[in-house]
Amino acid sequence: MFIDHVEILLKAGDGGKGCRSFYRDKYKRDGSPDGGDGGKGADIVILADKSLYTLYDFKFKHEFRAHHGGHGSSKGKKGAVGPDVIIRVPVGTVVIDKETGAKLRDLDTEGAALVAARGGKGGLGNRHKSEATLGEPGEERAVILDLRVIADVGIIGFPNSGKSTLISAVSNAHPKIASYPFTTKSPILGVVNRDERVFVLADIPGLIEGSAQGKGLGDKFLRHIERTRLLLHVLDMAGVDGRDPLQDYKVINQELKFYSREVAVKHQIIVANKMDLEGAKENLERFKKAIRKKVYPISALNKEGLEELLGAIEKKI
Repeated sequence: MFIDHVEILLKAGDGGKGCRSFYRDKYKRDGSPDGGDGGKGADIVILADKSLYTLYDFKFKHEFRAHHGGHGSSKGKKGAVGPDVIIRVPVGTVVIDKETGAKLRDLDTEGAALVAARGGKGGLGNRHKSEATLGEPGEERAVILDLRVIADVGIIGFPNSGKSTLISAVSNAHPKIASYPFTTKSPILGVVNRDERVFVLADIPGLIEGSAQGKGLGDKFLRHIERTRLLLHVLDMAGVDGRDPLQDYKVINQELKFYSREVAVKHQIIVANKMDLEGAKENLERFKKAIRKKVYPISALNKEGLEELLGAIEKKI
């Protein structure tokens, strides 16, 4: 199951207690203070791991607590530092403070890490010629983990326009494919090998009018195209579901503008799919006259026109 948005509660470790102790021997009747300091509480660290692809591990575990630092002891011995808790997340995860809404860090590279909750300082032992103190409490906070997939190319378009068929035809991805809308319920990543060049495609679940406001599966997945270098806009040129490809093109671009100007200005490669079906050629001529842009006609099902399309993608990225 692909999960890309979760909320978790973090509680770092408290600092260990400082020790109240006195050293006595036959020469020191009153004794001298020798209590050691408490150890620092454990931090909670969020780490980007390229072997992970979803936040599914957080479906059943929402709370993470770290160990407290060790308590100080006599003879000036300091308590042990609590071992850090490492939380591994997919590369591309954004960590957000729930209370303030502030972005704490974008873990967009392998090994990127964030100390999301800091352990408390250990208390002081009485060897400092003062009363022993308790350790400081560890930081506690709620954070949101927001996964945004990292891909070179984002494939966008209306449901049932053939996006899943296209990505399965040109890459190693094997998404579920059917003739009804919203077959794809989560982003699908596919790797394309072109001789010495490799790039990653992301099949984004179908967008519809109102997607930027949350209609259908829209705003939940629009963020996954924020990181892509270019967009592959796939259109059902045959109008199988009774839709007009020109109107579809306008609607999708309008939704991109509503969502983000940064996304809306990304370069698009326009793909006229389902050219093997009746009516597609006539619609394509009308479409090209209206938009006056380069269009790549293909049949993803029959694997026609794909070589030219892949060449155009490779050249652009």
